[in-house]
Amino acid sequence: MLVVRALLTLFFNSHHIMDIVLVGLYMLGLFMMFQKSGVKGWHALIPGLREFDFARCAGCESDAPKYAISQVILAGLSVASLFYASSRPDKSAITSMDIALLSFATCLQLVNFVYGIRVRAGIVEVYGEKKRWLWLWIPPYLDCIPALIWGFNKKYQPGWKVDDIKAELAKLVHQGSATVMDEGLTVNLKDRTVVEAFQKKVLLRDIHMAIPQGHLVLLLGGSGAGKTTFVNAINGYEKANAEVMLNGHNIYTQYDQMIHEMGFVPQGDMMRGKNTVFNTLMDAAKLRLPIDVPDEDLRNRVNEVMDIFGLTPVQTNLVEKLSGGQRKRLSISMEMISNPQLFILDEPDSGLDGVMARALFEQLRKIADSGRIVIVITHTPDRVIDLFDDVIVLAKDSARTGRLAFYGSIADARRFFGREKMEDIVKAVNRKEEGGDGLADEFVMKYAKEVA
Repeated sequence: MLVVRALLTLFFNSHHIMDIVLVGLYMLGLFMMFQKSGVKGWHALIPGLREFDFARCAGCESDAPKYAISQVILAGLSVASLFYASSRPDKSAITSMDIALLSFATCLQLVNFVYGIRVRAGIVEVYGEKKRWLWLWIPPYLDCIPALIWGFNKKYQPGWKVDDIKAELAKLVHQGSATVMDEGLTVNLKDRTVVEAFQKKVLLRDIHMAIPQGHLVLLLGGSGAGKTTFVNAINGYEKANAEVMLNGHNIYTQYDQMIHEMGFVPQGDMMRGKNTVFNTLMDAAKLRLPIDVPDEDLRNRVNEVMDIFGLTPVQTNLVEKLSGGQRKRLSISMEMISNPQLFILDEPDSGLDGVMARALFEQLRKIADSGRIVIVITHTPDRVIDLFDDVIVLAKDSARTGRLAFYGSIADARRFFGREKMEDIVKAVNRKEEGGDGLADEFVMKYAKEVA
């Protein structure tokens, strides 16, 4: 009898007849919904596999393994608690084991509940229904109602099948690579993958471009589109399945030589507050320039960079006493010490007002005009968009993979997307649950066809 109860708990998360009936109806509804989404219907009968495929049908690929694993562990805990309770001599006493199991189960139940809401919100979007349906999908045992309705009523159909858009996007691999330039940055990135929860995940795919010297380039993309992954692939910090060439040299195979040709300015700085501006730059010079450079030459280079960025008047000031704009300029100056040919900056205008941001970007414009390539990530591009030459737009497709939705001039970007503001372009490719228009797949396909 105990084994029967354990099996019922494992498959239905309960051994009470009414609960079993309601969960059975829910599984029956999912059986039909899975078939509509191109997934094998019998997967709805297997704990863990049911949650995994439900998340895939909802377009929540990244949540699928976590949602499934949390559900399997919860079911396992329920079964284990049955055997544990039956083996205890004193069933009325509360032990430390009881408290530990209850605490762990409560935390796990909360995690599972959060993933469940996200998945159910995704399924409502995939079916194109109104959000009020969530009031039926979320409560336990009531979810059998929408599952049965959407599963058996032909009126309710998913907007896409699980593998349809993936297959379509996979076809749009660029057949030709960007031509390698003797001067400039050439990126031919096939893919960048990681393994999460025993599953291979593609973070970026099919990004090809050639950026000439002297260009100030804006890098756009919503949260999770792969901007940071992309810049890390460019500068060799996280290598991808790619060929990245800077002025005819391969950054990956000649990394030790090329590392000094690249400068990266992160959003936050790690400068010592008690150090002076001059000493901060001297330390950077000793790290970034060859070890045999005389001290006098180091000081001359530091003075030169301070003049360029207007830091000479505050060279004896402590870093902690600098204004926000001065700290940003100091961060850039530290990378400028080695005279790199490629600059990458992550939100350099973060925390700056319009006037200070404008002055900073004008300085970046001058750096680009000196023959360097400058790539900038910023969330407020429209206030300085006139200073940029080109824009890269990354978008997260239906398979949750970062793809190239556009690369070209600012004017061409406005024509391509039919939007004047850069922030509206980001909104266009963002998912609907992120406040966007959900048009990433459309523009990824459109751009792939244009450049094919």
